[in-house]
Amino acid sequence: LALCLACAFLAQAQKKKKDKKDITDNSSSNPIIPMTDEQQIDYMISEVLGAWQIGDLERMHKDYADDVSVVNGGWAPPIIGWTNYAAQYQKERAQMQQVRLDRLNTYIRVHGDAAWACYQWDFSAVVGGQPSAARGQTTLVFLKMDNKWKIVHDHTSIVQTARPPAPATNPAQPPSPASKPGE
Repeated sequence: LALCLACAFLAQAQKKKKDKKDITDNSSSNPIIPMTDEQQIDYMISEVLGAWQIGDLERMHKDYADDVSVVNGGWAPPIIGWTNYAAQYQKERAQMQQVRLDRLNTYIRVHGDAAWACYQWDFSAVVGGQPSAARGQTTLVFLKMDNKWKIVHDHTSIVQTARPPAPATNPAQPPSPASKPGE
């Protein structure tokens, strides 16, 4: 009886081992093609912007260094550290609905364990109940830490899209150089 139980146990263990091997073998039939550093960074930027749009701080944080410095599009001092940035982001994001952020004209440069990327963006949302839109540029600086790229500096500039006021139809003529005051 003991011999039969031992054989049944061994057969069961071998079947489980074979099933695990089959699962492993199936995944190896779809090999993962490694990405270049530039491709990894481009993909990471897409992930960060997607998380930014939906308000997913946890997903954003996995790509930002804890000691990140952030310069925003307003006239404000740099924000130092992920905790400070996250608090500011949450405060601003709470006022936004229907957020859309499109990235274009991306340039990525890798130099050893450092890299930078710059891109233009178009933003639209309902902010505080009012439609809002902006355009700008961002430069991100990356360092490779533990074989993973991290954003260590994020600088965003807003491009003013307001047009200057049109000149008056009858602008005042400056006095001629020959005239004297009171003449």
